[in-house]
Amino acid sequence: MLLGTWNLENLYRPGSPYGPKDKSAYEAKLAALASVIAALDPALLGVQEVGDPDALRDLTDLLDGDWHTALSSHPDGRGIRVGFLARAEPAVVADTAALPAQLDPVQTDDSGATATAAGRGFLAVTVPTPAGPLTAAVAHLKSKLLGYPGGRFAPRDEGERARYGAYALFRRAAEATALRALADELLDGRGETRDVVVLGDLNDEVQAATTQILLGPPGSEIGTAGYDRADRGDAVRLWDTAPRIPAEQRYSRVDSGRRELIDHLLLSHRLVHRLTAAGTGLPGAAAPPDLPSVGADPAVRRGAPGSDHAPVWARFED
Repeated sequence: MLLGTWNLENLYRPGSPYGPKDKSAYEAKLAALASVIAALDPALLGVQEVGDPDALRDLTDLLDGDWHTALSSHPDGRGIRVGFLARAEPAVVADTAALPAQLDPVQTDDSGATATAAGRGFLAVTVPTPAGPLTAAVAHLKSKLLGYPGGRFAPRDEGERARYGAYALFRRAAEATALRALADELLDGRGETRDVVVLGDLNDEVQAATTQILLGPPGSEIGTAGYDRADRGDAVRLWDTAPRIPAEQRYSRVDSGRRELIDHLLLSHRLVHRLTAAGTGLPGAAAPPDLPSVGADPAVRRGAPGSDHAPVWARFED
């Protein structure tokens, strides 16, 4: 069984301000995405940046066999949302954008505007598998790419850059806290007996504070002495598959020439102990993922084929 996550990068039909400008560019994008998904052959794939539900249907129409989809009802201001492609029909168990009630609204700009919900929401589903039911939650946390008033992607000065970097971090931390709260509900203190995966574009690397929020109790990561030692934290802990990804593949995006792993799969105790392999790009590929280097202006890649992210995947014993 293979599970994965992939940011599809601006999946819109032609005519949107954010998607391909014409039919030929759209068809090239779909073909590039479909070829990767077919090669992955996942049982379940969490997806991000679905801007048009019809475009996701166009994508699945290019795939062999029967595919089912589920999409969040909480898009952001551009209309992008998270969702799933699955071989078995997914049952939605949570579709929410709520932040924990204990958190104050989060400042988002110099005007004092605040966010009271996650920008792109979280979707959780359950699907049947040969090993029993699998519950998965998909997310797309606040980006590190910064936007400024008036639609600018460049700051007026370094003070503005610092402030808007802080606003983005405030939001990403709040969203990570909300996603961890959802993970707590899905685990229900029974991680040793439940298959749960939290996956998606977390927009930060393994050791980032926002990513670490999601893991729960520390001290039992893959590759550490505590990994095979049972403790009370196993019931609620999540394990990042990153240490099992070959070092030369350990990135899912290239930002200004720098490779970074910002897409993750986080596993419950029962699931991580059936993990047999993990990677980015395509399983069995001889070379690391070939990705474009992106900069501060996401509009530059409007309508580009494929995606600026590599899929991140993990394989499990049934």
